[in-house]
Amino acid sequence: MAAVAAATTIGATAADSDWSHYLGDRTSSQFSTLREITPANVSQLELAWKFESGGADPQNRSQIQCNPLIVGGVLFGTSPDLQLFALNAATGQELWRFDPAGEPGISKGGVNRGLVYWTDGAEQRILFANDHFLHSIDAITGKRVAGFGRDGSVDLKEGLGRDVAGMSLQANTPGVLFGDLLILGMRLGEGPAPAGPGHIRAYDVRTGRIVWRFNTIPQPGEFGYETWPPNAHEYVGGVNVWTGFALDESRGLVFCPTGSAAFDFWGGNRLGENLFANCLIALDARTGRRVWHFQFVHHDLWDRDLPAPPNLVTVVHEGRRIDAVAQVTKSGHVFVFERETGKPLFPIDEVAVPMSDLQGESAWPTQPIPRKPAPFARQLFSYEEITDISPEAHREVLDRFVGIRPHAPFMPPSAEGTIILPGFDGGAEWGGAAADPGGILYVNANEMPWILTMVPSKQQGATPLVGGEAIFTQICAACHGMDRKGNVAQNVPSLVGVEERLKKPDVLTLLETGKGVMPSFAFLSDPQKRAVADHLFGDVTESPTEGALRQGTGAGLDVLGVGPYTTTGYNRWEDTNGFPAIKPPWGTLNAIDLNTGEYRWRVPLGEWPELTKRGVPQTGTENYGGPVVTAGGLVFIAASRDEHLRAFDRETGRELWKFRLPAAGYATPAVYATGGRQYVVIACGGGKIRTRSGDSYLAFALPR
Repeated sequence: MAAVAAATTIGATAADSDWSHYLGDRTSSQFSTLREITPANVSQLELAWKFESGGADPQNRSQIQCNPLIVGGVLFGTSPDLQLFALNAATGQELWRFDPAGEPGISKGGVNRGLVYWTDGAEQRILFANDHFLHSIDAITGKRVAGFGRDGSVDLKEGLGRDVAGMSLQANTPGVLFGDLLILGMRLGEGPAPAGPGHIRAYDVRTGRIVWRFNTIPQPGEFGYETWPPNAHEYVGGVNVWTGFALDESRGLVFCPTGSAAFDFWGGNRLGENLFANCLIALDARTGRRVWHFQFVHHDLWDRDLPAPPNLVTVVHEGRRIDAVAQVTKSGHVFVFERETGKPLFPIDEVAVPMSDLQGESAWPTQPIPRKPAPFARQLFSYEEITDISPEAHREVLDRFVGIRPHAPFMPPSAEGTIILPGFDGGAEWGGAAADPGGILYVNANEMPWILTMVPSKQQGATPLVGGEAIFTQICAACHGMDRKGNVAQNVPSLVGVEERLKKPDVLTLLETGKGVMPSFAFLSDPQKRAVADHLFGDVTESPTEGALRQGTGAGLDVLGVGPYTTTGYNRWEDTNGFPAIKPPWGTLNAIDLNTGEYRWRVPLGEWPELTKRGVPQTGTENYGGPVVTAGGLVFIAASRDEHLRAFDRETGRELWKFRLPAAGYATPAVYATGGRQYVVIACGGGKIRTRSGDSYLAFALPR
């Protein structure tokens, strides 16, 4: 395809309007200025083209989460198996394709949510981050740019100030450009296993050289060091930006939303507030110097990562026009700050929260809650909120409800079971929010309860056990479950009967390299990997001896088992029919006026067809991927598990149009124009929450 691409010049005409940045622009607005498609004509939308990228998993475990770029009539996107491609944006014809796995020494893994386009007027590049590599790709030919890093790629495990060999590190979400700097984050491990630090780095876009680094886990002498135990920077991981950034280019400020510290659910080895975990940090984009920060969760024990980039908005507040930044959270809140100073626009209260009773833990006594806007997801799962979808479902949920710890916001993890509401995927999630120029924020929300249960990590006194069962409990059970049955909704396969599907060398390879969303566990020693495989295959007589497991050095020996707890996994609370344990709505789309903190409207997002046939009012569904809002007066969003793309009236929230997709659109759409025609494109990858996987991109437009 290179010959076709070489004849295709990327250069917008006056009639073209691009989507040249992840989520629309550097402010993360998810807003399009295009007006051709309106509430009056949106019902006429038709399929303009469909592109099947290939690479979908026949076992329905693959996804596409990509918000594609469109520049000068060329669309750049990624496939379920993480190949980068370029298409003619008017027809869907493929121009070229780049497969990282075809390059020596390069691996691929995880998911991809988007890309970065850079040009100096002469060169044009696509910056594609995947697994632990950042690639610089010629936008015309699809080939790596030789002068960038080593042969066109940079290893993101380098330059973190710590040895992270063998640890999980993936770059799922694109960074943001400031001049010739690419500011980039990454995804890290969150469990009891060792994890790297989530420092924020700025790379020279021409050479791949690191220009600056902000240490998210402060080092001696740095601001915030005293909020951790001494030398925590040497062993604590996480505190990473996995969601993307927002940039105020004129002020030179980059806004960085961070995640929690690892381990997510027990922090006895990191007592304190833990700056800069769970923070919005405003950095000088030129130097990486901290300007201000706000911490949303102190000493996080609930996996309350900031789930999406903030939105830069301009509002009229108390008679003043203010450039602001708004951050949505997994807990279903919106915090709004003055952009230059970090001063809140609405009061924030430090509210007393329950204490922890787990060994070695000390939950922070208060957490910040904004007075306005009101939460966009329910905060309390009480008896009155138990599902009434059927008498049988109500009884089933009630029977479990009385046996676990009563719910309250920020109830700490427990051995009895703690209700997490909103759940681990929000509230808001990585799809984020859209914002229009009038200061109205559009955000989709999940209202699904989850249950978090802590279990001992097989520790005896001061000596950690590191046998196969103990290692499995600590690093595998959180995803695969203590019973090894996996988690279909999370795309985690069952390990029951694994010996009938795989050979032991296959398991050893998976532990070493990872696959798909499964990270590598290369930090384990060879005897430890064998012990895990022997445990799964029931070959306890062949398992390495305790002495052999302790030979050598490394993270696998130094870290495993030092904490007293692990977790039974990320468990949605559903009834036996797979419906959420709470009363509907289970998914919503919300319009919030950030000028006043009041809601414009709130509607269910998605439906369960089987419930609709029973006469149940629209419930909404769990949803992944975000909305886009247009100057034409519409909000476009897919996201729901019922596999539709929808258009809503921006002013009223009324659903005006929907289209059944070949697989669910768990991605954020893009809106663009080429050849004088406006398009809306969505990646249809499915593969989450028990839905089929797909490989296609669909573009819609009005009839010619």
